Amino acid sequence: MQIAILGAGMVGRAMAIDLAKKYSVTSFDLSKESLQILSNKNKAVTTVQADLSDYANYATLLSKFDFIITAVPGFMGYKTLEAVINAKKNVVDISFFPEDALQLTELAKKNNVTAIVDCGVAPGMSNLILGYHNEKMKIDSFECMVGGLPKKRIQPFEYKAPFSPIDVLEEYTRPARYVENSCIVTKPALSDAELIDFDKVGTLESFNTDGLRSILFTMGHIPNMKEKTLRYPGHINLMQGLIKAGFLSTTPIQYKGQPISPLGFTSALLFDQWKLGATEAEFTLMTIKIAGEGKTISYELYDEYDAASETSSMSRTTGYTCTAALNMLIENLFTEKGVFPPELVGKHEKCFNYIIKYLQERNIHYVKSES
Repeated sequence: MQIAILGAGMVGRAMAIDLAKKYSVTSFDLSKESLQILSNKNKAVTTVQADLSDYANYATLLSKFDFIITAVPGFMGYKTLEAVINAKKNVVDISFFPEDALQLTELAKKNNVTAIVDCGVAPGMSNLILGYHNEKMKIDSFECMVGGLPKKRIQPFEYKAPFSPIDVLEEYTRPARYVENSCIVTKPALSDAELIDFDKVGTLESFNTDGLRSILFTMGHIPNMKEKTLRYPGHINLMQGLIKAGFLSTTPIQYKGQPISPLGFTSALLFDQWKLGATEAEFTLMTIKIAGEGKTISYELYDEYDAASETSSMSRTTGYTCTAALNMLIENLFTEKGVFPPELVGKHEKCFNYIIKYLQERNIHYVKSES
């Protein structure tokens, strides 16, 4: 079985190493540094330097592979997925892009392709869990809170990103949509701040981001749905200051006769500030509450950096969800053709149980309770 992974960042590398235990894996990236880090970690993975923005070359690039994983930055995500589908390859995608992946459904069906998208933590496992319970009960409300944070708090940002900073910054500027009383409400990102206490990490602040994505439409019958991001207290004010000063604007400005993207410039400056160290301790925290029929079903995830494998929690929780879905495709547990966000996969109990078990085997546990 030949598998290609497009993108060798922290999450891409974790997925390559996980899949190399069973399959022949080739990792593609433009960055020699990222590929070298992967090669040093696992010589079994073949590494190839390639310009993944050369979408016209995908049919040739991917010709020998049976399955594809896409783990590119968000600004490349939609075109990358489209190119993989045009190459007629089944694919699982974790690239967080702003475009609507469901627009590629007819193309995927035409090319006899199964594409599972948004297959990480949130979006990803949050969708999968919602899709599963939507088949079991009439849901009145869905709430998800999620964040990945360093254990050591370094001011001023007290934050580190396991992926491209620009993807995070765009979450702070993209209008946030949620559902209230069966109506889609749009508010600025970073709005509706709340301070919430968590047993293992203390007080965090939550705020609106546009994280519901596909479930706004696939689960439109649920009258109340909301997702909020978690950060250490004070992060909102810092980000709002950058926004007010124009640092996150996508409108180019002229500097010494040259056009400069403020968002791109800020992302470049923050790359080192927000870069998660290779062995830096961090954690992923997610809580999900699904209410209906007089009961509330809760899921809690708390996961930390794995020192034994030197793998970040965000890489594990995101990447292994994706590799679980890929193994599920390989084993023909899900064979429908088209583009599928995880809630349309989780509706099938065998798929839901497979992914939960796969994660448990890697010491990632979603603890369920009911009240």
